[in-house]
Amino acid sequence: MSEKREPIIQIQGVHKQFRTLRGTVHALKGVNLDIWPGEVVVVVGPSGSGKSTMLRCINRLETVDGGSITVDGIPLHGARNINKVRTEVGMVFQSFNLFPDRTALGNIMLAQRVVRHRNRAEATAKAHDLLVKVGIPEKADSYPAQLSGGQQQRVAIARALAMDPKIMLFDEPTSALDPEMIKEVLDVMQTLAKEGMTMVVVSHEMGFARNAAHRAVFMDEGQIVEEGSPDLIFTDPAHERTKLFLSKILH
Repeated sequence: MSEKREPIIQIQGVHKQFRTLRGTVHALKGVNLDIWPGEVVVVVGPSGSGKSTMLRCINRLETVDGGSITVDGIPLHGARNINKVRTEVGMVFQSFNLFPDRTALGNIMLAQRVVRHRNRAEATAKAHDLLVKVGIPEKADSYPAQLSGGQQQRVAIARALAMDPKIMLFDEPTSALDPEMIKEVLDVMQTLAKEGMTMVVVSHEMGFARNAAHRAVFMDEGQIVEEGSPDLIFTDPAHERTKLFLSKILH
């Protein structure tokens, strides 16, 4: 008998609007998406399609205007301790957001000490282990300004992993990197995928999507247009909007 499984992320009928100088932007229009434990989902779509907004809603960096999001059994709307949810969800952004006055080690230790209340020895050991995991143990005492973009992004990934999250969200993690640095970051992400980490990745890195993702989701104009296996979506999409978008990014 197989045990009953629940999605670790449930997005149901989610709407999100932003007020701008030009009027109201309807960023998400009734989005529905279930993500299962251990699943790697890559989200693609044109700029302004709602991809990043959806990620930010999962981590409640944005609140939704309609519908609901449940993360690991906790409904985000009205959640009293949102930090409890956030400790389960690691997020990696386009910009690395490292503290410039702290070393790589110090950046990885900080949230462990403040949020997880680990002692210095525990936090230090964990940080060293994670620098090994992301392939830059020799950079422990380097400051962000002394690191390449790829190295800074790997420190940012290690910092997120230091909280022992159940879910990792990646918002175009390689878009600010020089081409030669992209592979080193994708290699770390691919390792996480193989280890069974639940991941939602906004990215146009099709090689990663084909090799590591279980599912690809195409968004446009605030809606999910199409979803399925990466091979199916990228080689035989059903919708014209998907075909048009992919014709521009697949060479």
